[in-house]
Amino acid sequence: MSYEASDFQTDVIDASADEPVLVDFWAPWCGPCRQLSPVLESLAEAADDWRLVKVNVDENGAAAQQYGVRGIPAVKLFVDGEVEAEFTGVKPEHQIQDWLDDNLPSEEKSRIEQAEEALKAGNHQEAEHLLWPVLEDDPTHDEAQILMARALVFKDPSRAQVLADEADVADPALRQTRESVQTVIRLLELGEDSSALPENGVKDTYVAGIEALDAQDIETALEHFIDVVRTDRDYDDDGARKACVALFTLLGEQHPITQEHRRTFDMAL
Repeated sequence: MSYEASDFQTDVIDASADEPVLVDFWAPWCGPCRQLSPVLESLAEAADDWRLVKVNVDENGAAAQQYGVRGIPAVKLFVDGEVEAEFTGVKPEHQIQDWLDDNLPSEEKSRIEQAEEALKAGNHQEAEHLLWPVLEDDPTHDEAQILMARALVFKDPSRAQVLADEADVADPALRQTRESVQTVIRLLELGEDSSALPENGVKDTYVAGIEALDAQDIETALEHFIDVVRTDRDYDDDGARKACVALFTLLGEQHPITQEHRRTFDMAL
């Protein structure tokens, strides 16, 4: 089977609108290229969700220059006409397969991305609907567990707690999200019985913040928690500051509420 490109625009750019195209930039005089090509061809023969196109840089110098090929072999994955991922040099087959698994589009990845966008927009129910099929296929999908915990934190805190605790996450952003979910759950539990909180001048404000949080009035909750940070930051083991950080994390840095209150929070510190 020939994988050689006859026309870059047709064979790569246009074709990548229908399915991902893996492009191997090579040259006949390149020894490492001769090592890598059989590996890519073997993977391509077994694949049904992407195609391989080989581009001889001696014959297609314009395409190589346009896409920043400075050394060969250079491998670039095109999706919808754009470079989605790339690597240079020779890799063993298992590493290339792992790289493909990480970068090829999939329904699972699409659902995760859509769920993240839904959560940023505050559409927790939509995020749930998107994430359930992912967790049904893989109950230990760490990212889906954390996102689902985030979606359920107000609706079903106990379930959110289980999901957050079970997820084995190494990614720093996901870890921060998990900690934020756990912080909110602790506050909601305190709202059920605040008698253990120290009695002093900020308790009423702190409890008012928790009550607003329970009612999902995030803006009011932040206002109360920032007041506590300003007055007595040490209250409840720095609880108000942790609450603000958790809410900013769950809302996202671009959320209007975050943008409105972040500076006030920073000044209170």
